[in-house]
Amino acid sequence: MISFFKRYKHAWTLLYVGIYLTWWTLLGRLTANNFNLVHTALDDKIPFCEWFIIPYYLWFPYIVIVVAYFFFFAEKREYYQLAAFLFIGMTIALITYTIWPNGINFRADLDALGRDNIWISLTRFIYENDPSTNCCPSIHCFNSIAVCVGINKCKSLKSKKVLRVGSIILSVSICLSTVFVKQHSAIDVFWAIVLGAVMYIAAYLVPEQILDKKRIQTEA
Repeated sequence: MISFFKRYKHAWTLLYVGIYLTWWTLLGRLTANNFNLVHTALDDKIPFCEWFIIPYYLWFPYIVIVVAYFFFFAEKREYYQLAAFLFIGMTIALITYTIWPNGINFRADLDALGRDNIWISLTRFIYENDPSTNCCPSIHCFNSIAVCVGINKCKSLKSKKVLRVGSIILSVSICLSTVFVKQHSAIDVFWAIVLGAVMYIAAYLVPEQILDKKRIQTEA
């Protein structure tokens, strides 16, 4: 472990994962039965569709694989930008949950659907193991937006048009999946997009503008 941190000095950022999981677990226990309901009329109009559990599950390898690529193969600056985008945004979400515990109460009644298949079973597993609390903003959506931005801003992936377009399609599908499997409210998705926009400005636009100004001053 020590040799790993010596070889990859930027690995210190990964310590955040432990902080996040600890904070998330504590919040889940503290807010299990005491939270503010998040709901909009649009949620009632969106039908439950178990097929969307596929992109919902794809979120897990998607985030891990992209972060791993940036960690091992992308430029260090690009890795730090993605890490800042993800970890600062996730911290803002956790602070929001801490100050304003929230959740939903409109999950689908899977037993009343009148059908049973592997996708229903996978949805049931999520329902049983992932509480319907601490939803707004949706970290599921936010992280999907973050890695999609990272992929499309990465120099080494600029020529990989299929990959970049695929990341956009997958990220949009993941965001849609959260409302179609009734795991999130449309409000959760909206605020995840807002948070993503704020972090894009902070992690990419502002640093790039600063670098451009320095480059111009140097050339002058």
